[in-house]
Parts: sequence; C-alpha cells; structure tokens
Amino acid sequence: MSTATLPLPTQEMPTKPKPATHQTPAARAVPDLHRIVLTGFMGSGKTSAGALLAERLGWTFLDLDREIEARHHRTVPQIFSESGEAHFRRLESAALASLLGQRHLVLALGGGAPEELGNRLLLEQTPHTAVVYLSASFDTLVARCTTQAADPASTARPNLSDLTLAEHRFHLRRPHYERIAAHTIDTASLTLAQTTDAILVALQKRRSPR
Repeated sequence: MSTATLPLPTQEMPTKPKPATHQTPAARAVPDLHRIVLTGFMGSGKTSAGALLAERLGWTFLDLDREIEARHHRTVPQIFSESGEAHFRRLESAALASLLGQRHLVLALGGGAPEELGNRLLLEQTPHTAVVYLSASFDTLVARCTTQAADPASTARPNLSDLTLAEHRFHLRRPHYERIAAHTIDTASLTLAQTTDAILVALQKRRSPR
C-alpha cells in the first residue's frame, strides 16, 4: 500500500471552545445555519478544519469524542476497554443529541458515529444543520495519520495497528458518510486553509437549509 506525500492538515488535537460571536463575514454568509457537522474517517482533518472553521465563523467548536471524555471523565480508549463499544456508542448518541440542540456550533464527529442508524437519522432530521464529509482515499488518510503519529502530542490511533481491519472499517463507513452529508469535500490535495475555504464555499452555495 503506497502512502504518497501530500499536503497535510495540522493534526487532530483537542481544541478549547471559544465563545460564539456569530458576527463574522463568514457567519453572515450562512445566516440560516445553526450547526455545521464534520464527518469522515480518522485523518480526514475534522478537528483541525473544524477549529479553523469555527474561528472563521466566530462560532464554538467541539469534538464529539473530547466532549464524551469530559462528560464521563474517561478517555475513549478507556471507555472501550472498561465498558465495551456498545456502551460507548450509547454515550456517543446521547452526547450528539445534546450538542445538536446548541446554536452557532461546529461539531467534529468521531469516525464511527455515523454507523449508528439513530445518529444518522438525528443528523438528517435536525433542521438548520449542515453535515460536511471530508473525503480522502484510505492510503491518503493512513499517510496523514502516520505523519501525525511522529508527534508525541498527537492523538493515539490504535485502530491503525491492523491496517487490513482499518481499511475494512473505512469501506464500511464511507457509504454512511456519503449518505448523511449535504456536501462532500475531497481534501486529498488541499491544505487546512483550503479545506476550510472549500467548506465555506459549499455552504454558501447550498440550495436550502438542512
């Protein structure tokens, strides 16, 4: 499996939310949106792009996994190992439902969140909410994660310990990402700033609010 060099977004790291002001020119260009949700596989840049997008909009940014950790005082790997995936998914769905009640929010989903039917229905049926899929090939995503892993401060990605299983998950999840997304951004050759610009352009061109 090749992992060619590519423009790389900054690593996905927890970002402290900033108070929402929603008065920036970018925010005024999307006046009928209350929430923007970013979805995609690990390495797609959801957290990095989401934080920059929120800054451009003057909105609050939250990462769903980090929100779960803050609410339950355990890391995601700890929840998986101590309580199991089914329990984590219940916590994830509850946190998502709660956060989708907020306004002026950019939210980065965990890579597996759209696998749950209830989460997909919630995202599809919540008004004034745009879901954006940050897309790239599996090889591209692995290359990004591998580069990021060299940084001691980077988020651990145990799912990449078995690339065959990770690729299976990628192909299983991709149709769900595509189904729930109002917009898809191919990030393979984009920098972080270009990805953020592309999201804003797509949202400004949308035909109707979600």
